[in-house]
Amino acid sequence: MSVYSFKAKSIRGEEKELSQYKGSVLLIVNTASECGFTVQYADLQKLYEKYKDRGLTILGFPSNQFGGQEPGSNDEVSTFCQINYGVTFPLFEKVDVRGADKHPLFGYLDEQAPFKGFDMDNSEAKMLSAFIQKEQPELLEGNDIKWNFTKFLIDRQGKVVERFESPVDPLDMEKAVEALL
Repeated sequence: MSVYSFKAKSIRGEEKELSQYKGSVLLIVNTASECGFTVQYADLQKLYEKYKDRGLTILGFPSNQFGGQEPGSNDEVSTFCQINYGVTFPLFEKVDVRGADKHPLFGYLDEQAPFKGFDMDNSEAKMLSAFIQKEQPELLEGNDIKWNFTKFLIDRQGKVVERFESPVDPLDMEKAVEALL
């Protein structure tokens, strides 16, 4: 099994087989428009523009599961991303990325790249960890996604290579991406 076994609806509602990305390096990200990490859209777009011709594709999956930070419709999300960040990488319909109703793709990603904790040398990671511990400690249990902008790096064969937690800036993953291109 690989990520190519899954399908999802594009932000426009079209069913997409992830196998159409076979042979590409993928970065799969759960996103939100009203999160402290939303500015990562800019660096995701930069990464995409820099490496798309070498085979990188970024797939954005909006989710409203963390603090209600993605309240808009799919059309509103798409418009927000284009107007504010110039996003041209593929976006998908809003999905659950944790819990009983999570999209099967994210169940697979969690199994393949379990949660290893936050990097406590990163000040944003410290703050996020403290916030979750205080406000929603149940989110820290298990391997489910902990917050918006968790990123999964997938190789050209569809295998999950690495998981990057929310506070990791996309440009800090550039070497890991380059290594797979």
